[in-house]
Amino acid sequence: MNKQLILICLFFLFSSIKVDSAGDAVAGEKNPFTPKAYVNRYWDKEIRNGLPKPSFLFSKASPLSTVEAATFAKLAAGNTLSTRLPEFCSAANLLCIPEVSQSLEKHDKDGSFAVYGDKNFTNYGTGRPGGVDSFKNYSDGANIPVNDFRRYSRNSAGHEESFTSYATDGNVVDQSFHTYGAGATGGAGEFKQYTDETNVPNLVFSSYSDNANGRTQSFNSYTENGNAGEQSFSSYGKNGNGPTEEFTNYGTTSNVVGSGFSNYAETSNAGNDSFKGYGVDMNNPTNTFSNYANGGNGAIQTFSTYREKANVGADSFTSYAKTSNAAKIGFNNYGKSFNEGTDTFTSYAKSSTGETKVDFKGYGVNNTFKEYSKEGVSFAKYTNVSSSLSASLKEKKITVVEGNLVKKWVEPGKFFREKMLKEGTVMPMPDISDKLPKRSFLPRSILAKLPFSTSKIDEMKRLFKASDNGSMEKMMRDSLGECERLPSPGETKRCVGSIEDMVDFATSVLGRNVVVRTTQNLNGSKKSVMVGRVIGINGGKVTRSVSCHQSLFPYLLYYCHSVPKVRVYQADLLDPKTKDKINQGVAICHLDTSDWSASHGAFMSLGSGPGQIEVCHWIFENDMSWTVAD
Repeated sequence: MNKQLILICLFFLFSSIKVDSAGDAVAGEKNPFTPKAYVNRYWDKEIRNGLPKPSFLFSKASPLSTVEAATFAKLAAGNTLSTRLPEFCSAANLLCIPEVSQSLEKHDKDGSFAVYGDKNFTNYGTGRPGGVDSFKNYSDGANIPVNDFRRYSRNSAGHEESFTSYATDGNVVDQSFHTYGAGATGGAGEFKQYTDETNVPNLVFSSYSDNANGRTQSFNSYTENGNAGEQSFSSYGKNGNGPTEEFTNYGTTSNVVGSGFSNYAETSNAGNDSFKGYGVDMNNPTNTFSNYANGGNGAIQTFSTYREKANVGADSFTSYAKTSNAAKIGFNNYGKSFNEGTDTFTSYAKSSTGETKVDFKGYGVNNTFKEYSKEGVSFAKYTNVSSSLSASLKEKKITVVEGNLVKKWVEPGKFFREKMLKEGTVMPMPDISDKLPKRSFLPRSILAKLPFSTSKIDEMKRLFKASDNGSMEKMMRDSLGECERLPSPGETKRCVGSIEDMVDFATSVLGRNVVVRTTQNLNGSKKSVMVGRVIGINGGKVTRSVSCHQSLFPYLLYYCHSVPKVRVYQADLLDPKTKDKINQGVAICHLDTSDWSASHGAFMSLGSGPGQIEVCHWIFENDMSWTVAD
């Protein structure tokens, strides 16, 4: 075949490929071979109702060029994509851990760090006499900020560190402090607003202030309002002399956060630890204290308002203050959860000497004490926060909520009744903004070649260079766990990492004549709105829908599921004062809640229990609802 004939064939090939930029769906997309153009053609093939394409969904299509998509697909097929991971993450708009090089500078002078992040401090402040280092706005608002402090202020004398607004508003925050302040004399470390409002924090303090003399550590507003994640304190203050550690407002109003304290203040002398407002208003916290203050001399540990007003949760104290000498341990308002939690004490203060005293005041219920010291222990006001509530929980197996307690766990307006969707109703709108980092879908040509299962987590860790037990691994495990769990009765579910896969799932459930909707914008979020005109989708009849919710993953991943017996509505949202239309919301009402947990936030907010009421909620930013087109 000659060159002229080849050119003629190519001309007809290109001219026959339709690139439809309906609406804003693929506006400006001229190359017919890009992943975004392919998605456009795939949509036309699978969905043939002629309705405008959803620009909000197409905006999430892979931004890769034709050459990039082909190159990375070939690397994925050969299991060598990790060799070009930074380039892949940048070009494909993914969430990946940044590579942080070590900093071997000694930093001999005082430092003021403002608007700083993603650093590895090695040998920082070692042997410093006096001085102050200040960290302000460190890694704030960052996606997967990675900061590692190794041998920070080691063997210093009278040196002070101040951390203000550290990693606030971050996503998948990974912070490590190793041998921080070890062997230091005097001085102080202060943490204010540490990882406040973070999503999936992974915080590790190892050998923090070990062998220190007279050093003070203060944590104020530590991981408040956080979501999921874990904090770990290992060998914190071990072998210290006269250390003072204070935790104030630790984990307040956080959701499903785990904290682990191992060998904390072990064999220290005259230690003074104070936990104030620890885990207050938390939802399902898990705290583990192992060998805490074990073998200490003259230690004082005080817990005030520990896990008060929390929702369930589980705490474990193993060998706490074991073999200590003249320890003084006080629990005030410990574990007075709104819903019962579980506390286990094993070898607590066992084999201690020198008149060790343990004082419990206002302690909650449902606790187990094993191998507990029988001397020097005082229990006062050992009662539940509400005996009537406990009786209600056991008899009716439902959650009853009064006052403002639930506002800490369930934002007003997050759940509502169907009767609220009536023109003229004024109701609170929750924060519907998307808190997850911006990412894009992968093309199916790449996605199909990547591992995706808990059984292949090691392969996934190598691909995305995730450290063992780090935040990236936890993020992937949590999302995989949700994707792999068995569906609820009547539920059909699938996790999708490409638009093509989402289209396939939606059409498999609903057929090809489908439409996808989301709430139009963020106007009215966190304010009160007035309901305007309300339209019942599919005539307001009971129907099926496919709802898709974002998951936290390196690439854009959605958990899509269909449940029977729902009604879907589209409502104009108005400014209550001016009556001007400010938004168009999409709401879904679940009519059958019989299989929902009794502790579900909807029942905490609305009262009642499983199967007794319907529950409605808005479709949040970047989430979506698929239905049959009217």
